[in-house]
Amino acid sequence: MRIAIASDHGGLRLKAELKELLAKSGTPAVDLGAHDAASVDYPDYAHELASALVGGKFDLGILVCGSGVGMSISANRHKGVRAVVCSDVYTAKMSRSHNDANVLCLGERVVGPGLAWEIVSTFLAEPASTDERHARRRQKIEPG
Repeated sequence: MRIAIASDHGGLRLKAELKELLAKSGTPAVDLGAHDAASVDYPDYAHELASALVGGKFDLGILVCGSGVGMSISANRHKGVRAVVCSDVYTAKMSRSHNDANVLCLGERVVGPGLAWEIVSTFLAEPASTDERHARRRQKIEPG
């Protein structure tokens, strides 16, 4: 599984912790930035990750900012991206299973590192449901 991870300055610390845990778990992630605490614009990183995902360079992505919301909104502007903000394990599981979400967005100011790791682990481990009703609904997500 090819995973990309990116953050703005508001998600830098959580991204670093998750990147380390991913590497230790045998699922390293490619870090697309930011790489220091200088103030940056979150859409730049969301668009870079989303473009790489849609282009086939990665299978899944993780975006981190202060709340996760700005990253999600920006990433979802790309056709084929299904970015979801998760602050709990259940939402991470259902977003993958029912919605086949392919980008997980987290808020460093919302979840701590322990919970964030549980969310990431669940998101990465959960397959998309093959149930016909979920597949049908996912097809309706993309406009025309």
